[in-house]
Amino acid sequence: MVGNVIVGQSGGPTSVINSSLAGVYKTAKDLGAQKVYGMRHGIQGFLEKNIVDMDEKIKSDLDLELLKRTPSAFLGSCRFKLPEIDSNRELYEQIFAILEEYDIKAFFYIGGNDSMDTIMKLSDYAMLIHSPIRFMGVPKTIDNDLPVTDHTPGYGSAAKYIASVTKELIRDGLVYDMKLVTIIEIMGRNAGWLTGASVLSRCEDCEGVDLIYMPEIPFDMEAFKKKVGELFEKKKGIVIAVSEGVKTADGKYVFELADHTEFVDAFGHKQLSGTARYLADVIGQEFGCKTRAVELATLQRCAGHMTSRVDITEAYQVGGTAVKAAFEDDETGKMVILKRVSSDPYICTTDLYDVHKVANIEKKVPLEWITEEGTNVSEEMANYIRPLIQAELSPIMITGQPRHIVIDRA
Repeated sequence: MVGNVIVGQSGGPTSVINSSLAGVYKTAKDLGAQKVYGMRHGIQGFLEKNIVDMDEKIKSDLDLELLKRTPSAFLGSCRFKLPEIDSNRELYEQIFAILEEYDIKAFFYIGGNDSMDTIMKLSDYAMLIHSPIRFMGVPKTIDNDLPVTDHTPGYGSAAKYIASVTKELIRDGLVYDMKLVTIIEIMGRNAGWLTGASVLSRCEDCEGVDLIYMPEIPFDMEAFKKKVGELFEKKKGIVIAVSEGVKTADGKYVFELADHTEFVDAFGHKQLSGTARYLADVIGQEFGCKTRAVELATLQRCAGHMTSRVDITEAYQVGGTAVKAAFEDDETGKMVILKRVSSDPYICTTDLYDVHKVANIEKKVPLEWITEEGTNVSEEMANYIRPLIQAELSPIMITGQPRHIVIDRA
């Protein structure tokens, strides 16, 4: 391909999103791109021409290796929703004028549901004006809620972190001979993939969490208190995993039952926080016991010291696959997907899928993977997740701490 390419990152970061960026950069350079540009803060920064030459940031093989192992989004991220083409055609004209100015032949966007919406709209506009620029989506989200793909890069490492920390919290909760309920709040607005990963804490050296609550099943407060009471008849230390986005039968978030400050982003998403704290207060008052609320929060997506080697490798692969598809097969308007061939031994390949059938669609945990009471998950879900957390890729350590590659703030 004669010309230049551009890549951006969008949405919530992960511990391996930069491995996808490395895959895009390295493959594009290997296949002859003259320049690989990076958008600072996604499409929002692109509109401000906040664009960097990646060659000025990645100057050696060591830099590339550091990039793979650096958590969060190296280029910066955004939550910027492109309007419908008909409602603001001038904005699209502006975008394509900038693409022409930089002689861009291919545009790669690393992100989740909302990012695929961006790829869909830009590829549609390119078709409308007969532009030859290729637009490709590179999947990323710890939420694992993109449809079609078996799983998403970022999920495996987040699941590894959640399972490991949950085991440690269980150990801590059993130290004292007293009643103690620990409630772990795990990310997940509408899908319980991350919370379900807490099931992996159940293994030969750990009894695992006692209860798991996910958004797929309406949350019943009275049933919850009854279940905790039944557990107290058998044990003193109880550990519960709960999705931040669990809702009651009437559609109200559980955290909204307590006083909170509401923040809504550009996509209409409410900021979720406080579910564990509220439930811990309820249990403390109901049973007169000690409680702890633990919010894993952003640690789930930025724990670069506990990435899965499977995850970081697949993240690199999907970036490279997107570039090869655009360069060698002239593909556009597609997202790279992962296709599981086998779980034991674990084998996974890449493929492409029409972004129109992916954008703005959420994949939830199959109901058959959730127990009838809605308080735990099946071994089938555990078997689905387990291959994704395997092996480690340790950070490059300098003076006892992980070394990252960073870009000047902009």
